[in-house]
Amino acid sequence: MPNETITIGGKSFDVAYQPGEEQYLRAAAAMLDVEATALIGQIGRLPESRMLLMAGLMLADKTAGAEDRVRQLEQQLGEMQAEIDRLRAAPPAGVAGLPPGTLERMNALAERAETLADQFESR
Repeated sequence: MPNETITIGGKSFDVAYQPGEEQYLRAAAAMLDVEATALIGQIGRLPESRMLLMAGLMLADKTAGAEDRVRQLEQQLGEMQAEIDRLRAAPPAGVAGLPPGTLERMNALAERAETLADQFESR
């Protein structure tokens, strides 16, 4: 199993990893280093175990917040998809929201009324 040296909070650690996972190890180490460096900047020198614990907890807090937001967005997406499905399943509305065929029936009634009016006037 290959090893890589990572630096977190100014301290070096040798870490074993599975082949092909180097980029994930480096990304995770960089994230942990950002948190550890911020802690050291705020608090000062910390014991190694305390620094790693605090930095890990800060990342866990950010992760929990991100997971909550993902759940909210997934719920909103589900609601929006349900609304899209409902609208797609609804029969298409005609002109100005009239049911299909209503405009044609109204035109036919208007023509009939004009015909009746013409007949009435000719009497």
